[in-house]
Amino acid sequence: MDMQFFPDRAHLRLRSRWHGMYLHAEEDGVRITLRRRRGTLNEAWVVHHLERNGVNYVLLHSAAYGRYLAIVSMEATPAPSSGQGQGARRTCLAVQRLYDAPGQNDVLWQFRFADDGSDDVVMRNRVYGTWHNYGDERRLMQFIVEAIPPRAEPPELPPVVWWSVPRQQPPAVPIGGPIRRQRRRVVQAQPVLRRKIHYVRADDQGNFSPLVWRMLWFDGRSVLHLRRDLAAELGVGEANVLDITMCVRAGSNGRLTPLVIDLPFDEQAMDIVVLATDSPAAEALVHPDVAAP
Repeated sequence: MDMQFFPDRAHLRLRSRWHGMYLHAEEDGVRITLRRRRGTLNEAWVVHHLERNGVNYVLLHSAAYGRYLAIVSMEATPAPSSGQGQGARRTCLAVQRLYDAPGQNDVLWQFRFADDGSDDVVMRNRVYGTWHNYGDERRLMQFIVEAIPPRAEPPELPPVVWWSVPRQQPPAVPIGGPIRRQRRRVVQAQPVLRRKIHYVRADDQGNFSPLVWRMLWFDGRSVLHLRRDLAAELGVGEANVLDITMCVRAGSNGRLTPLVIDLPFDEQAMDIVVLATDSPAAEALVHPDVAAP
């Protein structure tokens, strides 16, 4: 497949050919599910080209938190009614992961066109070299690619929510597993999240030294509060918080992703690169217009 079918740094959605739903990066920062279109950054993915040993790969990182689409293998115990025996078997799950190691393979993808002659694509993960037919895996890994146009201006940051109850989340969709409806249940409010924020100030071209990262503890999920706290740490002052733009870097090899939504429902440390809002680096950032038809 021509790599130009997936232009580097382009934004796109992946819609399942069989379920009609979109590959969605959940707010816990880990799970990947299939959901109906909601016009959010969680269903937008950014293309990252990579060549390794003469082979071209496509990586996809979430436009929400910057974490990369990956595959992990885990044991799953079949249900008694499945007829598959009592022992556990290996199954694969799509997840969001940091891109930390130069030789990391679980984030590498190749695409080919579907056999029916359409422009739909089939995804192949570098770790699981062939398209194994585990149940519905072939179906789940076939997608319609939808390009997302850019916004003219960056979106406004969401207002502060002083308290909230996490929404009922669907189960992770295993690669090779069915989508099951679950009964709704009452979810208790979670305790305040606390995480480490590693941050660095970049120059006008977006360059920074890997030796000058600093750390602060941050409570909660509000991206507005995070910008306020970083502005204070950097000496910008609360009156000038609009002068800084935050990007998240999901792993030492991850690309920068503008951070414009509240932080994920986890306590995993985050790397934040701070740009001057009027710098060429910040003005070059591309924001997907997820509300576009």
